[in-house]
Amino acid sequence: MIYSIRGTIADVMPGAVAIENSGIAFRVNVPDNSPAYLAQPGEFVTLYIAMMVREDDISLYGFTDKQSLSMFRLLQTVQGIGAKAALAILSALGVEELKRAIIFGDEAAIQRANGVGKKSAQRVVLELKEKLEKSDEFLASSAAFVPAGGGADSSLVSQAADALMALGYTKSEAMSSLAGIEASSVEEYIRKALKNR
Repeated sequence: MIYSIRGTIADVMPGAVAIENSGIAFRVNVPDNSPAYLAQPGEFVTLYIAMMVREDDISLYGFTDKQSLSMFRLLQTVQGIGAKAALAILSALGVEELKRAIIFGDEAAIQRANGVGKKSAQRVVLELKEKLEKSDEFLASSAAFVPAGGGADSSLVSQAADALMALGYTKSEAMSSLAGIEASSVEEYIRKALKNR
């Protein structure tokens, strides 16, 4: 099993890069938003690897950080989500945005991924929300999305989120924009959230 590959970018192709190490170039599938995908030929990179072995194919999937690799593997525990769909989801949303989408049940954000429909997005939210809540990272992640006002302001926050969604925000984008804001009215929440964008 390959843990990681360190080498220079030999080539960039749709959805993948070729990394040269000791005279051998490895084709590695990467998310569209990966720093490796945006790297220039000759640039040195390190990718953490997930290797998929099938009867007729061996594929490598690479990520510049362990958190993205963990999320890639976690996505594949969802029924109907294979390596290609998991990579598409991570291409459409970064890890933190995906966590927000799962935590807040924002299926529309997950459906932005190429080839991921409503039912698959629903399964991702349903099956992974509980797993994220049980993970050590959940408290730290979710704390960042809770507005500073706490429970007393939850009604105002909810109304402000609804207003932002009416302006075209997804649910996770709205909640992220409202994170950490202190305000005494819906209008003030909205005004400050719009400045956060």
